[in-house]
Amino acid sequence: MRVMMVSVLALLMAGCAANSSGRASCAAELDSAWRELDLAKAEGFAGTVSYSKALALLTGAKTQQQFEAYRGCVSKAQKARFYIRESRAGR
Repeated sequence: MRVMMVSVLALLMAGCAANSSGRASCAAELDSAWRELDLAKAEGFAGTVSYSKALALLTGAKTQQQFEAYRGCVSKAQKARFYIRESRAGR
């Protein structure tokens, strides 16, 4: 019984550590992406299709962050950063 309790406790602690790591990655990607999006807007690229896609992805990433779906948040933020680069390249 005691071994089982220790195993469950170890699993819970590992889950919390992974969750913290995902939280930090999500926050960092979102911060970078929002800064890049602001730069693209300041440079006049706010009307491009890529900019609109990036904005939609960042909105979705922020929603996932609020629901602690950090893996999806990071994925969407990274895709948004790709579309921001495409926007700034005029595509």
